[in-house]
Amino acid sequence: MRHYETTYILRPNLGEEKFTEIIERTNAIIEADNGSVIDIDRWGIKKLAYEIKKETQGYYICMNYAAPGSTIQEMERIFRIDDNVLRYLTIKLDKGKEIDQTGVEQEKERIAAIAAAIVAEAEELARQNEDAENGDDKAEEKAEEKVAISEESDTPKQEQQDDSAE
Repeated sequence: MRHYETTYILRPNLGEEKFTEIIERTNAIIEADNGSVIDIDRWGIKKLAYEIKKETQGYYICMNYAAPGSTIQEMERIFRIDDNVLRYLTIKLDKGKEIDQTGVEQEKERIAAIAAAIVAEAEELARQNEDAENGDDKAEEKAEEKVAISEESDTPKQEQQDDSAE
């Protein structure tokens, strides 16, 4: 399988549900042919450089995936038929280099492990901040206790000093 990138532009007035439906349909085409979607990047609505099918804006989607060549033909056939797709472009990445399906799965696992480590670190920092905030409250309570104790101990000393002065 080869690694491809397809960018396609949809009509901007379709709505989020229709965007998601078209993206899922495209994913289904790739996965039906034993391909694997690596990344989907929704760029959102952008101004077009020139008018296409009487539209001045379009909803951009960029996909990276590994799939056999027959998948590209089917996907582009669907794009040509669908009036909601303004333009599309598919490029082959890593020219002359085959991608092993296990390599794709390993990359997904590596990314998931990195994400899990980041989440764990964020949770640890949040816990430390919470402990520090609770610790500040306890530190304030201890400081107040020390002040109260020192005030109590200062009072007898002053009385003793007053008694000795007489």
